[in-house]
Amino acid sequence: MQLNKFTDYALRILMYISSAKDTPYTIAEIATDLQVSQNHLVKIVHFMGKQQWILTTRGKGGGIRLNPGALQLKLGSIVRILQGETPIVECNTPPCVLRSRCGLKGILDEAVEQFYHQLDQYALADVLTAPPQPARSSPIALINL
Repeated sequence: MQLNKFTDYALRILMYISSAKDTPYTIAEIATDLQVSQNHLVKIVHFMGKQQWILTTRGKGGGIRLNPGALQLKLGSIVRILQGETPIVECNTPPCVLRSRCGLKGILDEAVEQFYHQLDQYALADVLTAPPQPARSSPIALINL
């Protein structure tokens, strides 16, 4: 399953603004740092504000902050909302001649549910710290002397 750009950028924004404790981020800052158009960013920020994942303040000293409660949101819930109800395959438009004897849609729908179930094992807070990376072996250490 591939995340749409809206979902991808929204997750990046949530992670990006999570580091701000006192100073809110501006649309311009986020757009520059994440290399996203400001127009697109405004739409995403507006949507996330309506979900109450972020707090927005207009005017001087205003900006965007992460709602502290958003850290506990499950990733599966976040992605479901961002992705919307778009089916992974569309069998009705145009009508597929295989509909009456096809089991693929059911299998793919089940796979998508497993995808969301796996994401629900983690909260937003879990992705804000990178897990420790295993130490790389030195090429010299791999040679038997």
